[in-house]
Amino acid sequence: MKKKKSFSFRKLINDVHLWLGLASGIILFLVCLSGSILAFEHEIKAFFEEDLKVEPKGEMLSLKALETKIRQNHAGTLTSVNIPADESAPYTFTIKENPEERRGTNLQVNPYTAETLIAGPNPADGFCFFFFRMHRWLLFDSSIGRPIVGVATIIFLILSITGLVLWFPRKLKRKNFKAGFKIKTKANWKRVNHDLHNTLGFYALIFIVIMGITGLCWSFEGYREGLGNLIGTPVFNRSSPEFEVPETATTLDLDAIEEVAARVFPFDGDLSISLPGNRADYFSLRKNNASGWSPVAADRAYIAKNGEVLALDIFADKPLNVQFASLIKPLHTGEVFGMFSKIIYFLACLIATSLPITGTLIWINKMKKKK
Repeated sequence: MKKKKSFSFRKLINDVHLWLGLASGIILFLVCLSGSILAFEHEIKAFFEEDLKVEPKGEMLSLKALETKIRQNHAGTLTSVNIPADESAPYTFTIKENPEERRGTNLQVNPYTAETLIAGPNPADGFCFFFFRMHRWLLFDSSIGRPIVGVATIIFLILSITGLVLWFPRKLKRKNFKAGFKIKTKANWKRVNHDLHNTLGFYALIFIVIMGITGLCWSFEGYREGLGNLIGTPVFNRSSPEFEVPETATTLDLDAIEEVAARVFPFDGDLSISLPGNRADYFSLRKNNASGWSPVAADRAYIAKNGEVLALDIFADKPLNVQFASLIKPLHTGEVFGMFSKIIYFLACLIATSLPITGTLIWINKMKKKK
């Protein structure tokens, strides 16, 4: 009489991995597929959008002259100016026609002629927004889709942990680990499918975990607050700092503020100037170092209307927990190291997209074998 196998911890982990994977497979497939496409969202849009590069002719006009021209031709309140490091790229002036607008209207302006450049509709906008809605809300209303994606993300993290446990061989010997690092391409398709699930899942594991931990910040407010409490600093902190702003009868013009920016940020990079408004009664400057380690790690400066430097916020000088909190989004999207990390995240997302498929095929093959 054949002895019945006892229920083991590994069998429990296998069952958790199997049934959670089958239950969430379709949702995880859609979320990871859309994430793969959104990894190059900016590049896709840039490929299809009209080229708004300007031809350098003579000297650039001053910011004050550009501002005067903008105010003459457009009604509303000027809220910010973005000055690119690339001299062939237009400046971006943001204007709010009424205070209730959240972001305002962006105007692309030729810095040599003050001409406002108007780009035609970008066919990639609708394409990318479709996959954005799929990634965030599964194309449902946000109140419905957001928690579904959040729960699926939690399941994916559990699948990652249980998958790592199952990746380890039963007997922890050096020679037994070799199979987990390579795909046996010359074997039959069932073995190749198993290796694609097991090996590729292992290589993509760390990136899947990073994307999952950061992605939950958009799904659950309580999780976001808890993560902030855990690391000791708020996540997605968009509040403006408070200062004792000196009273002054005059306000520096944009040319003078640009000179202050050149003094406090003595390096090349894109510069953003936010003007004083209802939220903050001072200038807020943001500049990234073109030769820095990350295209999204920017330094900030807060300048009073009279030109006094209220505070400097240098990214490299921030504590590690504050740096991590400010990089949650680029850590999730793969922008943190530019194109290099985007390619890695794209490949990891493709692997994650394939895991529900290869895992389901493994289960089907086992069912056939039992029969």
